[in-house]
Amino acid sequence: MDRYPPIAEHGLVGDLQTGALVSSQGVVDWFAAPRFDSPSIFAALLDHDRGGYFRLSPEDADSSVKQLYYPDTAVLVTRFLSPDGVGEVLDWMDPVTTGAPTGRHTLLRSVRAVRGTVRFSMECRPRFDYGRAPHDLEIHPGGASFRSAEAVGHLWATFPLERDGRDVRGTVTLRAGESGAAVFTACGADGPAPPAPTAGRTAELLRGAVDFWQRWLRTSCYRGRWSDMVNRSAITLKLLTYHPTGAPVAAATMGLPEQLGGERNWDYRYTWVRDGALSVRALLDLGFVEEATAFTHWLGARLGDEDIDGEALQIMYRVDGEPLLSEEILGHLEGYHGSHPVRLGNAAAGQLQLDIYGEALYALSEGREVGVQAGYRGWKKVSRVLDWLADSWDRPDEGIWETRGGRKEFTYSRVMCWAAFDCGLSLADAFRRPADTARWTRARDTVLEQVMERGWSERKQAYVQHYGGDVLDASLLLMPRVGFLAPKDPSWLSTLDAMEESLVSDSLVHRYDPAASPDGLRGSEGTFSLCTFLYVEALARAGRLPAARYMFEKMLTYANHVGLFAEEIGPRGEQLGNFPQAFTHLSLITAARTLDEALDRQRG
Repeated sequence: MDRYPPIAEHGLVGDLQTGALVSSQGVVDWFAAPRFDSPSIFAALLDHDRGGYFRLSPEDADSSVKQLYYPDTAVLVTRFLSPDGVGEVLDWMDPVTTGAPTGRHTLLRSVRAVRGTVRFSMECRPRFDYGRAPHDLEIHPGGASFRSAEAVGHLWATFPLERDGRDVRGTVTLRAGESGAAVFTACGADGPAPPAPTAGRTAELLRGAVDFWQRWLRTSCYRGRWSDMVNRSAITLKLLTYHPTGAPVAAATMGLPEQLGGERNWDYRYTWVRDGALSVRALLDLGFVEEATAFTHWLGARLGDEDIDGEALQIMYRVDGEPLLSEEILGHLEGYHGSHPVRLGNAAAGQLQLDIYGEALYALSEGREVGVQAGYRGWKKVSRVLDWLADSWDRPDEGIWETRGGRKEFTYSRVMCWAAFDCGLSLADAFRRPADTARWTRARDTVLEQVMERGWSERKQAYVQHYGGDVLDASLLLMPRVGFLAPKDPSWLSTLDAMEESLVSDSLVHRYDPAASPDGLRGSEGTFSLCTFLYVEALARAGRLPAARYMFEKMLTYANHVGLFAEEIGPRGEQLGNFPQAFTHLSLITAARTLDEALDRQRG
């Protein structure tokens, strides 16, 4: 067992309220419950010795491994091939579709031999509250209970277990056609143990999970190119969405580094207004109206949360809408491959990022038929936010990338403020709602003129990251999508050329150059997978289809073995950052649809 397997050597399973990562070695090395943003139970990815893990794999060290998803599902299959036999471990969680939060979440692990004879061994070593809370172990017939002050884990297995200090282990030898199971349930401190698994019940739950995911995916209306990757990205977005509120998290994990040994290690288990807002159009285009509706209603509730005399929106929230996200350092964890500090919470929640108003209004405009703004009370919330923004847009802010080097006049923030007013005016007209449209129009036009005059660099012949500078920034790739510029405007084509020269490396795109634009953090970072897909989309819109298609095809080769992407690609092609990242998979979907439609128009 590797102390720290590559980030890419994982698949994600989940039950629509939380999720777990399972490595290709058969190790659950990340799992938090009862929600994505809850304290971890298994966190060996952040500290092999202190984090805890749940391993189920063959004892034969010579086994080769293949990992895949059962077709069109979130059921993960890990296959171990050895001279003596072939064994499989199936990992999944039973989808919780009631819409109500639950404190009980179960990891199901089915093990079987499909050829020959395979001897499996198991270790279950939970470490509650990020490894900070001790637990007591109780062994009972067929299972064990791990009890901490705030949580308990119940383990049942169809094979014998034995004590290993405060943990348990077990072994089972299976011949072709034989199977077994190990089931771990996390619940509150007083939660009773679930019933012991039986072969019939485990098989029934597996069939139910397969049926749920395949039925859900059949509602997708996408029939274009690269459908396998689009479908996998759609399933991943669904897995990363907290079903009771409809709020997607940015990623399933926290603390995974953007540079090995570096300090850019963030907690991504929260809902960013930006990420969720940009998902609405993609979800609707795929036919997932229920998911798009749920997020627009979550967003509408946030518009009414804050005191309008302060900031009208926070950039991120917990999945239930709670705005408090204080950041602390877990100094007892060494971090992935020694990458520390490991941060819990996210101090960027207190930043000023004016672009989020553009993304929020863009989401409400794109989802106008399913959002809250169609009603009078919902519209009043939207109107008040835009009135506030009319007084507040012309301020320096921290920008989309959550820099910690001081506020600047970021061009992208201004572009999205323009989008906020433009979308607001469109909504007011569409729904015939009362609004100070004259004021919003003046603000919209003033923003546009300011960006054209101050966001353009004559030297670079491009729109740049912030006023008064020459640094390029991939966030501006969204300018044509929101309608700020025509996708074939000469100034935009010139900007694309400048980005290709400065930000693109072998078809991979950097978000900006930290050396040229210090962001208050040490170290470097890889290319951002999100930005690469945004660049593909921009090329397709600009009519540069051969370049867009080649770039997209190359980018797909950086997906991991089950089609997942982390936040970044490192210098050796390795995946870095939190995993899997929802924004990347969202952008893959949008790039694929845009490129597919452009290729069809060209052919037709």
